[in-house]
Amino acid sequence: MNLQRGQSRTRPEGPFESGDAPRAKGITGEEFALFLDFIDAMGNEADQVLSLKRGYDETRLVTTLLRNHLQGKLTTTSSLANASGLGYGTAIRAINAVEERGLLIRRPRTKTGKSFSLHPSDKLVSEWQEYARRVRGAIGSTLGIGSAGKGGINDYFFGASYGDSQTIPPPTPMQSKLGLQSELRVLVHADPTFMAMNVLKRQFEGLLGVGINSRALSIDRLRQEILSNAALKTSRYDIIACDLPWFGELSEKKVLLPIDDLVDRDRVDLSDFHKVALASARCHGAQYGLPVQTTPELLCVRRDLCDAEGLGVPFTISDTLDAARALHNRAQGRSGIAWNAARGTPLGHTFMFVMAAMGRPVLNLATAGDDFDAEWPQGENLRPMLQSEEAFATAEYLRELLDFSPLSILSMSWYERARAYADGEVAMAYCATLLAPLFELNSESPAYGVTDFLPHPYGPGGKPIAPVGGYALAIPSNIAPDRVDDVWSAMQSFTSPETIKLYIENGSLVSPRFSVSMDPSVRSVSPVISIVDGMARSGILQYWPRPPVPEITNLIEIIGTDLHDMLQGATSISSALANAQNRADALMRARGHYD
Repeated sequence: MNLQRGQSRTRPEGPFESGDAPRAKGITGEEFALFLDFIDAMGNEADQVLSLKRGYDETRLVTTLLRNHLQGKLTTTSSLANASGLGYGTAIRAINAVEERGLLIRRPRTKTGKSFSLHPSDKLVSEWQEYARRVRGAIGSTLGIGSAGKGGINDYFFGASYGDSQTIPPPTPMQSKLGLQSELRVLVHADPTFMAMNVLKRQFEGLLGVGINSRALSIDRLRQEILSNAALKTSRYDIIACDLPWFGELSEKKVLLPIDDLVDRDRVDLSDFHKVALASARCHGAQYGLPVQTTPELLCVRRDLCDAEGLGVPFTISDTLDAARALHNRAQGRSGIAWNAARGTPLGHTFMFVMAAMGRPVLNLATAGDDFDAEWPQGENLRPMLQSEEAFATAEYLRELLDFSPLSILSMSWYERARAYADGEVAMAYCATLLAPLFELNSESPAYGVTDFLPHPYGPGGKPIAPVGGYALAIPSNIAPDRVDDVWSAMQSFTSPETIKLYIENGSLVSPRFSVSMDPSVRSVSPVISIVDGMARSGILQYWPRPPVPEITNLIEIIGTDLHDMLQGATSISSALANAQNRADALMRARGHYD
């Protein structure tokens, strides 16, 4: 059965939930925009039909200012006065009065300071967000429109505030625009979150007061561009998006600017970020980035198909093989499971993550409590463990999966496996939550509304884990010094709770912040957001399965190449793992990590 967004879904209780939802549902950005249209339309009808004596009214002035802010449109004094419905002189006095009450920000557009743009203040946005929420509730309770959980009386509490509803308002403009003398230059990955950033380009330009030049590349081209840019005397970019496992390499090569001094200077509270996402952008005690995504790889399972076969939730490796076998039916055009099995990097990731779920990281990392230390590895801690029992068990598991996988599995990588799951071609898939919009936001997908999101199935010596992935924003170390402060302000804005929520409202399903994941309107978009948040709180989310050491990219490629030969039947498991161990050992010895 397909469920509408915001409708609750029955699922097992456990560490994958993040707690009860706040009691009052907030207003989304889309609802806020529609509410402004409603207020204007209601005013138009009243003017035409009702015989009321009207005087000075700021409503249209304020709704125009707010609407332009949401749409990223420029507002000037003259354009606002013309749209206000007031005489020009009265409109100017009204604008000044609104500014005096702290509801409007006047920001210089030129160096002379004679031309200004107008923007709503935090206070104005907050007031109207709360007004919209109360009006929605009042309509439901007085006219009987809506129902519990849909904006009706059960969602309306007189006197409730943002503190009660835990609703994050839309981002508001900076008091003063960035002082950059040219555009803000951003290098990002071509994925749903950063595509949402591109869609919102005009709005961000209004928030920051400068133009934005954004370039989006595929993951491999992005890494090469970051390294090529680092060789220049002065960086071509102000902010770069870095895949989390790259931070070891990029910090060692001094590609990135450490941000600890900036964090301390501005007293930035980092506690709202998922701990492992923040740690992934830190190396040897130095912080180099602020997370913009938390996107773990999970096992996605068609709950409806499992129910039809009388299958329980597959938590272990054994469970997963049984479920894949039972759900595999090529005669019906459906395979049991999809995973990253393409040669090189895709398969290398799969091997590392599954081996971690067997109970051992791919490197000989030191233990840290019940987990492993991926921030300070050195010497013997960097020795590859591809001759371990867990490595052999991982290879055997992957070889068994072949029988229940699509015929094209050995060429499948991130997008292909998610697409196969979204199209109903497979019953289960290892999938990064970054690509969950393919089926979570697509009502035409057979998997829409019927997906369980589970940690990686674990082996006899392992435990439930969710290997974290995603991106953090960073500043190149070769940036022009006079740009650092303004760029740092922009980076904080791009990773703020208000902005992360905006990405989600525009097609993303990932959040690196606890506060955003707890927002009522965010939680209603898809259960995956709350599930990942619950994993972060319970310690299931981990980054040691793919330790961000400088050599990680090469290690992944080595493993993914040799193990692909094994899956093709060209070599045995023993030969493939021995070859991978020897090559990985040679790499680490060449770097002088151990004898």
